[in-house]
Amino acid sequence: MSQDKVYTAGMLVIGDEILSGRTHDKNIAQVASWLQVQGIRLTEVRVVADVQARIVEAVNALREQYDYLFTTGGIGPTHDDITVDAVAEALGREVVIHPEARKTLEAYYTGRGLELTEARLRMARAPEGAGLIPNRISGAPGIQVENIYLMAGVPHITAQMLDGLTGKLEGGAPLQSQTLGGWIPESEVSDILRACEKAHERCQIGSYPFFREGTVGANFVIRSTEKTALEACAADLTGQLEAEGYAVTPGGI
Repeated sequence: MSQDKVYTAGMLVIGDEILSGRTHDKNIAQVASWLQVQGIRLTEVRVVADVQARIVEAVNALREQYDYLFTTGGIGPTHDDITVDAVAEALGREVVIHPEARKTLEAYYTGRGLELTEARLRMARAPEGAGLIPNRISGAPGIQVENIYLMAGVPHITAQMLDGLTGKLEGGAPLQSQTLGGWIPESEVSDILRACEKAHERCQIGSYPFFREGTVGANFVIRSTEKTALEACAADLTGQLEAEGYAVTPGGI
């Protein structure tokens, strides 16, 4: 990893619903913020309709120009979810049913008493030779092939996929983290977390609630490429939580 190299990323937002205004995109901001913490600069964003030729064109342009390309949208179970097909065409690869993805989806749906239908099986399709990005929320994984990362269009699922990739991409600086924990209901401190992250632009705060011994709590993981920024954010968050009467345990619970 070179400390001098500036790693860059492009982003492709896919979907007629974004261009029509029916859905307001929230992924650009969260992907940009996440990349910044990884030491990677989001340099260009394009929004394209559900037209395969347009997606292929944009994928080829962005993947060649930047170190990484992130796409959001178009990997669901319906007929107009064509991102996998477009990326496969751009790379000159076949579309296959990924065996690990199929196994994951079978476990997810049968565990809920549901059938893995042909429509749901579409979410196991991937360009040949691709890897998977875990998705604990809905079972359907994201996809990684070459320097392209195919993410969900639903923002909270995209956020979970990004968290799974944290620290795994080569970036401009190594990622550091600090964990703070406590018997703190996440819902009661969400405003504090949001404000603290906004105040410390070089940091990202992940919140991981748990339920133990009949009580709710949460661990808060602060990540940054800069040690001083990390320490300042941790001190600020600790101070704000303690001011509200919560006991904070460094290292987490």
